[in-house]
Amino acid sequence: MAAVHAQGLRKTYGKKTALDGFDLEVAEGTVCGLLGPNGAGKTTAVRILTTLLRPDGGRAEVAGFDVAARPRLVRRSIGLVGQHAAVDDVLTGRQNLELFGRLYHLDARAARARAAELLDAFDLEHPGPVKEYSGGMRRRLDLAAGMILSPPVLFLDEPTTGLDPRSRGEVWKAVRALVATGTTVLLTTQYLEEADQLADRVSVIDTGRVVAEGTPAELKNKLGGDRLDVVVRDAARLSEAAGIVGRVAAAPAEVDQDTRHVSAPVIERVQALTAVLAAFSAAGIEAEDVALRRPTLDEVFLSLTAA
Repeated sequence: MAAVHAQGLRKTYGKKTALDGFDLEVAEGTVCGLLGPNGAGKTTAVRILTTLLRPDGGRAEVAGFDVAARPRLVRRSIGLVGQHAAVDDVLTGRQNLELFGRLYHLDARAARARAAELLDAFDLEHPGPVKEYSGGMRRRLDLAAGMILSPPVLFLDEPTTGLDPRSRGEVWKAVRALVATGTTVLLTTQYLEEADQLADRVSVIDTGRVVAEGTPAELKNKLGGDRLDVVVRDAARLSEAAGIVGRVAAAPAEVDQDTRHVSAPVIERVQALTAVLAAFSAAGIEAEDVALRRPTLDEVFLSLTAA
């Protein structure tokens, strides 16, 4: 069963079309990464799926409930963590979670008990106020607040924006722990590495509709499998080197003049590497570095959303 299902969602703001036939399916207990350039429709899609906005057309269900016909039941089934912290800096983490519990209509005893569970689960035991927390701790507290009622579906809108790599890793660990308990996560992010690390499946949205979807590995394969990267020692031989790499790869080589870098997709990785090195040797071209690698999700994203 799909935890999130959207079919043909449409939304316009005056003459601007934000969603133009948006489709999405997220399986229970998985992480779906929703990627797209600014203005692609990510935020509008999330706002509709979380009942904050009504669509102009199409339909969507979250946790089995229609978002337009049964919005209250949808809200009881979801958690939403936005880009900006919603916690109180003056209160402790425990006090914040107890406050959220009371706002969710838990009685005082139940709110205290749930706060204790979440403090332990998210490793947030700290006696001081939230203003003393690190960036990673603050975002983990946001996640904990979104899980007060143990919702089956959690929406994360760019949860690690502005965090340093260590803090980002802490949030990733917390998200993985949630998914391990059966929570379904829909993640929007500006960090392609984040989707690569966390998402079971990725949907790329552009101009209001999904233009590609699949596992990160499947999307990378659409760029032609492995890539051959070469750094040429002599910048004057860069054009010649690019010609050799392009002929071996049977595809146009990408060239970066500043870094003396040549790159091209290859199918037969070992044969291509051997052929390029032999051709370089015959031509007297020296390579500072030669590597075979998988395409990055960044490259997939740029390819799919290129104007």
